[in-house]
Amino acid sequence: MTGIATESGSVNAGQPTVRQRSERWEKARAIVGVGTGNGIEYFDWTVYATFAAFFAPQFFHTGSAVSDLLASFGVFAVGFVARPFGGLLFGWLSDRRGRKLSMTLAVGLAAIGSLVIGLTPTHQTIGVAAAVVLVVARLAQGVAHGGELPSAQTYIVEFAPTARRGLWSSLIYISNTTGVVVGTLLGALLTTTLSSEQMADWGWRVPFLLGGVLGLFVLWMRSRMSETEVYEESGEDTARQSMWQLFVAHRRQVFQILFFTVGGTVVYYVWAVSAPAYAITVRGIDPSGALWAGVGANLVLIASLPFWGAVSDRIGRKPVLYIGNLGIAALLFPLNAMIGHSALTLFFAMAIALFVMGALLSVMPAMMAELFPTGLRAAGVGVPYSIGVAAIGGTAAYVQTFFADRGSPELFEWYALALIAVSTVALVTIPETRGRDLAAQH
Repeated sequence: MTGIATESGSVNAGQPTVRQRSERWEKARAIVGVGTGNGIEYFDWTVYATFAAFFAPQFFHTGSAVSDLLASFGVFAVGFVARPFGGLLFGWLSDRRGRKLSMTLAVGLAAIGSLVIGLTPTHQTIGVAAAVVLVVARLAQGVAHGGELPSAQTYIVEFAPTARRGLWSSLIYISNTTGVVVGTLLGALLTTTLSSEQMADWGWRVPFLLGGVLGLFVLWMRSRMSETEVYEESGEDTARQSMWQLFVAHRRQVFQILFFTVGGTVVYYVWAVSAPAYAITVRGIDPSGALWAGVGANLVLIASLPFWGAVSDRIGRKPVLYIGNLGIAALLFPLNAMIGHSALTLFFAMAIALFVMGALLSVMPAMMAELFPTGLRAAGVGVPYSIGVAAIGGTAAYVQTFFADRGSPELFEWYALALIAVSTVALVTIPETRGRDLAAQH
């Protein structure tokens, strides 16, 4: 007998049923929708930093290139300040109206911010209004970014099979890092193919317009995704709960996430984002070589993330997080010395640091989401995480440069080591969360 009877008719033995194919399609749609949107938001942030030197004079026009650049990075910092508000706003929306709606609106807001930056007339055309529009657009992107990450990681963790939640949660930083790499490569491509005059005139607008259009496409994709079963099953129980009362009841978890975030955040922003710039300005490494070293090391990070996520599904979240925290603490000083004065040594130092960092980044989304009930899962993660990232991640590059300018670059390693110690103490207080029944935490 070659077939079996089902409700939908006879199908060949071993062949997936209609329901199985539908479930696979839903999983694929969830992975692509979450990953693409998450990656685009990090792409937006990367291209702002990458192209700031080209568009800063177009918006601020102070007469000093340095002042223009500083002003543009001041606006960049505004985006970090706005992130906690995004974590609260979109976290509330996600916990009260659904993960799908929150993610869809977040990527839409980010896309609008990118399009506005890409289309805004220059200072020469509309005067000081150009800078005002830029600030508003960056605020919108900051709010969207603060809401995107907790909503996306809550969605993917709730959507994932319980036994593979760690592996699935690694998608968050796989997509984040992919966005950083693509943004960096686009910067290299445009600056190589266009003249300085073309870059200053119109070339800098290309990545913002591209990010905006792709963001609107992801908005459409997310509008077609399904809501997670965990959220749908929570029903009216979630809607009736007061978010403030839930925050008070789970204040321990909120502070655990806040303090756990600070160590990994400072190391991530230094090694994954600003290490090439530091190597260029402080160590005198060739800019092109430093750029490619950073791209290569981030590819190592991407490859490490599913590995660490899968390991956490087998041995637990905390052992893997300890490996990340204690491993990077032990390597801080040796890796800083290893940077040397060549792109090759910079690559190896960054690659080692980011491989170990992968143990933190892959598992954090699952661990943090597993700490909270359904009615506070997005906001409970979004608010403390965004505060930690804004306060520590947003200032990491400045603190590192501050110590280097004063002839004591090693002080930054001690600063980072102190923050890692805070994170490790917080981790001690966090229970093991692998295998928790998310549906039971309504």
